[in-house]
Amino acid sequence: MYRYNEFDKAFVASRAAQFRDQLERWQSGKLSEEAFRPLRLQNGWYVQRHAPMLRVAVPYGELSSAQLRVLARVARDYDAPETDVYARALAAQRALGTTRLPTHHAHFTTRTNVQFNWIPLAKAADVMDLLASVDMHGIQTSGNCIRNISCDERAGVAPDEIADPRPFAEIMRQWTTLHPEFAFLPRKFKIAITGAAEDRAATGWHDVGLRLVRDAHGELGFRVAVGGGMGRTPMTAVVLREFLPWQQIMNYIEAVVRVYNQFGRRDNKYKARIKILVKAEGQRFVDEVEEEFRQIVDIDGGPHTIPHAELERVSAHFMVPDAAAVERAIAPAAARELEAAAHAQPLLRRWLERNVAAHRHASMRIVTLSFKRLLQAPGDASAEQLERVADLAERFSAGEARVSHTQNVVLPWVHVNDLLPLWQAACALQLASANVHLLTDMIACPGGDFCALANARSLPIAESIAERYQDLDELDDIGEIDLHISGCINSCGHHHSGHIGILGVDKDGAEWYQITLGGADGSARGGEARPGKVIGPSFAAHEVTDAVDAVLTCYLALREPCGEGAGEGSCDRRETFVETVRRVGLEPFKAAADAVRAHAEQAARAEQTT
Repeated sequence: MYRYNEFDKAFVASRAAQFRDQLERWQSGKLSEEAFRPLRLQNGWYVQRHAPMLRVAVPYGELSSAQLRVLARVARDYDAPETDVYARALAAQRALGTTRLPTHHAHFTTRTNVQFNWIPLAKAADVMDLLASVDMHGIQTSGNCIRNISCDERAGVAPDEIADPRPFAEIMRQWTTLHPEFAFLPRKFKIAITGAAEDRAATGWHDVGLRLVRDAHGELGFRVAVGGGMGRTPMTAVVLREFLPWQQIMNYIEAVVRVYNQFGRRDNKYKARIKILVKAEGQRFVDEVEEEFRQIVDIDGGPHTIPHAELERVSAHFMVPDAAAVERAIAPAAARELEAAAHAQPLLRRWLERNVAAHRHASMRIVTLSFKRLLQAPGDASAEQLERVADLAERFSAGEARVSHTQNVVLPWVHVNDLLPLWQAACALQLASANVHLLTDMIACPGGDFCALANARSLPIAESIAERYQDLDELDDIGEIDLHISGCINSCGHHHSGHIGILGVDKDGAEWYQITLGGADGSARGGEARPGKVIGPSFAAHEVTDAVDAVLTCYLALREPCGEGAGEGSCDRRETFVETVRRVGLEPFKAAADAVRAHAEQAARAEQTT
């Protein structure tokens, strides 16, 4: 992991001190609410539906055990609302039929940040000081700037990786932090980087998506795509360069951002993202970027060219954290014990198949701890869970954990000899659900339970679906499927990229939900990034789970025994849900879902008649 140097530490500490002064001036009335708002946003402090929300940056998803323990302390000691605030929130939720608003929790986001929903602003400066003690902050987690840069959660350890993207992400983090050119963009700006063959970072859905590639001569560079994004107008990024030498990547991003700064719309926030500019200008946008890049390199001398020495310096922070552990031989006795236990315990066998992935070192594995279970919102982690995950990271993963795009936590340095004791420990914490990439491993935003922008609640829908599909045999039979839920069109739950997407919409003050099918985020499960398509009118909240059930029942009836990539002359892989949708089209699924709506309407009419 990258360790902050003295400059980094001093910068974060001074920023925390600056925020304390700003907060105290606001509290005393010397700073107006209007003046304070952009200052708190620049440090990750929002005001949501019921209380402030803090977003903490987790660059490229990496967390040390020490940082996890501080996040646990923030959750335990500060994520507790004032009594009257919480009472009003509960009263509002009772009116909607639920009273479950967990406190003392952190929430993992789809862009690998960590959020807290109940910290009073009066305690905000104390929290920032505490975060700064372990090199954490909320800088550039909000506002019209370049946001936290995200990566593949398996960066540096995946066997399909061409090169480790984390050193580049760290160099870019340092470069973009408080860069004057990037401080007041037309709208927020998000970058994702991957170095793997499989796009686990959803790069196609970002303002700038970067993929490390090698040219015909074996030289390392980037495939640069620009203009991806969700929201009201979902678009996937357009490739501007199939190959750009890695040394030039920051000069090229500077060219992209300069063109965006000059021509991006500032009169309408819904049309201010770079995707709108890319779509509207087409080739002209590409030409402008190329000309700007030429001037930066040829006239200005390429001031942001990355020297080999700098890449080597930063890369040194990302070496194998515990060489002795990697070199430890796989013990025959441990292997036999694991095999015997897996034979005797089906849950362990499923966990090894679902939650354990191959590693670039033969003796190591990548293990996903699932934060998807009943009575806990997707991505939520209690203070106790955070502390125990810190323990697991220290005991089994060289003190390192990763937040994943799918709102889980990954341990990237687990030795094969330790898989059985790790599973046992994860079971004790209820973090060993063998559901990774299955239906209940869903993505969901906090929705209307917390967010002031949401049209509808996401979490009750997620809970209803999870409760319906608890049988692991049934989940395995359905197979790999991405279910994504957003509470509003801002798409924080990434519903556009779900094989099944659910979007909360407002209809005459009531909560309704659109269902989309066939989306993909770029991973192997769905192929190239693309938005899903809506299947008919929206559904009432109580109809959604039945509609999803009807869609899946339709899939099971239509799927073919052999999916794409099945071995020649064999049927060793069934057709997946998204493959079936793309083969047969939307109509059968739309008809199945419409039947649910029709049945509900008929039942409602019968009840009114009675």
